[in-house]
Amino acid sequence: MIGWEDVYKVVVAMAPLYVALILGYASVKWWRIFTADQCDAINQLVCYFTLPLFTFEFTAHVDPFDMNYKFLGADAISKAIIVAVLAFWAKRSRKGSYRWSITSFSLSALTNSLVVGVPLMKAMYGEEAVHLVVQSSVTQAIVWLTVLLFVLEVRRTRTDFSSDSAVGDVNNNNIVSENGKDLEGNNRKVVTSITRPSFWCLTKTVWLKLATNPNSYACIFGLTWALISNRWHFQMPSIMEGSILIMSRAGTGTAMFSMGMFVALQEKVIACGASLTVFGMVLRFIAGPAAMAIASILIGLHGNVLRVAIIQAALPQSITSFIFAKEYGLHAEVLSTAVIFGMLVSLPVLVGYFAILEFLH
Repeated sequence: MIGWEDVYKVVVAMAPLYVALILGYASVKWWRIFTADQCDAINQLVCYFTLPLFTFEFTAHVDPFDMNYKFLGADAISKAIIVAVLAFWAKRSRKGSYRWSITSFSLSALTNSLVVGVPLMKAMYGEEAVHLVVQSSVTQAIVWLTVLLFVLEVRRTRTDFSSDSAVGDVNNNNIVSENGKDLEGNNRKVVTSITRPSFWCLTKTVWLKLATNPNSYACIFGLTWALISNRWHFQMPSIMEGSILIMSRAGTGTAMFSMGMFVALQEKVIACGASLTVFGMVLRFIAGPAAMAIASILIGLHGNVLRVAIIQAALPQSITSFIFAKEYGLHAEVLSTAVIFGMLVSLPVLVGYFAILEFLH
């Protein structure tokens, strides 16, 4: 049973995150150190340098030959359930939206496994649970954050094409007004062809952009090194590890600092409003664990592995999901609120899940 000492360890792990958050908030709101443009630049530093190196560092130290693939299979099925439900909602519902489907996936499927999950799971179920949480975190970095990055890049690229078509439409209207209506039909065809790029053109553009984004291959390089080092028992050279650690250690702290600056630039601390805050909390702490419970039962998990699977799906919101949302301009206010309030309410929620699962046992 989890005790007060274990709760204290989790609080100790979470408190530094709020220190970084408050410093970021104060530097903009009270001390006026950074402008809005400088805040964007700092977020790009986090997105393209500290977070990729942080991802590479912890991925490179896992053992790919010692993983619970049944547990990872349940995790993949739970994510597939969430994707299927959101795709159906976006396509069939009058209120459906692909933009909100992307954000809803982040809210219900992407967790802060390392900072909160590791100390809490160790207190609840010991070292075996820690290994499972780390495996889930690695899979999230390699697969699901990469998928999220790809979808966000597709959305940005399509938006760029639409912007180009809008410019072309304005230019064509000028030509019509000067030379007469005769060209109106041809102009419409040109605008249509620009607005709807071919699948291959869109895919090529997206992959070229991803190729220049270190987030898309940091985890792959990390896993490659993990495979090589564990297969042939190599140690990472100290000069290489030191070069990575000097930036990766700043990953989580600078991400929270950037979030604090973002909140300071908003009119309200709860930038997305009360209703969207509740919506985000429901997806994070109810929908995600529910999908994981269904997947775990389907695949046949039992015992402590089943309990760990459900509880780790209810961990607080991934900080990386906010960084991506801010960089790609998609509901960053919702993700920032989910991270901030999610970490505040996560401890009683997770302890509640722990008590319920122990009672059902």
